[in-house]
Amino acid sequence: MSHHCTDDQRSARDGNLSELATGSATTDAVAIVATLDTKGREASYLADIIEACGRTTILVDVGTKRDDGDKQADAKAPAELLKRIAERTRVKVGDLLGSGTISAIVGVAGGRGSAVFGEVVSELPYGFPKLLVSSARPALLAELATHSDIILYPTLVDLFGINAFTTRVLENAGRAIAATRYAPVKLGRDKKIVAITAFGVTTPAANQCAARLADACVDAIVFPANGAGGRKMEQLIAAGEFDAVIDLTTTELADEIVGGTASAGPDRLQAASRQKIPQVIAPGAVDMVNFGLPSSVPDQFRGRQFYAHTPYTTLMRTTASENASIGRLTAERLSRAKGPTMVLWPAKGVSDYDRQGGIFYDPDADKAWLDAVKEHVPAHVMVRDLNCHINDGEFAEAAAAWILEQLTQGGSSHADV
Repeated sequence: MSHHCTDDQRSARDGNLSELATGSATTDAVAIVATLDTKGREASYLADIIEACGRTTILVDVGTKRDDGDKQADAKAPAELLKRIAERTRVKVGDLLGSGTISAIVGVAGGRGSAVFGEVVSELPYGFPKLLVSSARPALLAELATHSDIILYPTLVDLFGINAFTTRVLENAGRAIAATRYAPVKLGRDKKIVAITAFGVTTPAANQCAARLADACVDAIVFPANGAGGRKMEQLIAAGEFDAVIDLTTTELADEIVGGTASAGPDRLQAASRQKIPQVIAPGAVDMVNFGLPSSVPDQFRGRQFYAHTPYTTLMRTTASENASIGRLTAERLSRAKGPTMVLWPAKGVSDYDRQGGIFYDPDADKAWLDAVKEHVPAHVMVRDLNCHINDGEFAEAAAAWILEQLTQGGSSHADV
């Protein structure tokens, strides 16, 4: 199989080009990110496969063994060196995207290279094809998946040259990425778009909100409130992708406060306030904290109330004290809201497990959240009590109707309702 490449690309493959190799008139290319000092053969083989499928390639070297002084200067600080390489490469890959040079990107890496790849693609648009062929430990790949829509291809064998096993992986990966192209979102759109958060125990509410919005010709994009979903939603809100938010399910704050596995990090419940877009906030599933297998629950929580949501997901009921802390954090983050904001409270329960007679039913613990919100939220944030369950139709109607009213009044300018 022949690989027709430019002289610059051959230099990059030899590891002699500092970071990037580009053709003078290349468009619609696939960028290949690799540490060419250790994964040069794999990157070259991958380029052959992609070019045999009719696409051009651009090699992006993120290796540390270059003759530019970095290696010696940072021999004792490899993490800092990798961070600097990732930052420089992220900027240049962004430039390649902006110029229309690349329409997909693939990485071939071990552990450190996978971490760098995650940083490099972190600011590429949602939906831009990103594929990582990696021999890194599963925990690292799982972490990358919480930050970006990377297509992960674990090799399970080490990427140590070209052999009967790595060729199978690289050929599949090459053909897959060659078949994908980024289609930029058109400026302006016919419909407004609202982000909604959901969990299995608040899905009925999310479904009803989405249906009500659809009746008004407004699109709904639902994010799972599992850590990765909330983090990605915040990123997309900050990028201007949404006109409003119905944040039904703020359970990720419970994990942030208590120490569960579904925290979305410190940026949760921040972007809509900065973007000045309308937002409804509800305490969906704040009655629970997420853990994995029962054996994974920290010893400090022994004696607490648990429920096996699945064989692999263990839920812990939050206490009144924890809910008060979650409520204070909610109010603190909403205090920065610059657009129309309403907190909607369901007095009869915040999740399917929190109905009367349910495993997590505890109205007093729930109310600690509301009391804390009311005490700490600023006056410009409306707090509305509803005598219903979060999954009752009345609740969804109130949330969706208020958002539609704000959009109709001009709360966002992306499209007309």
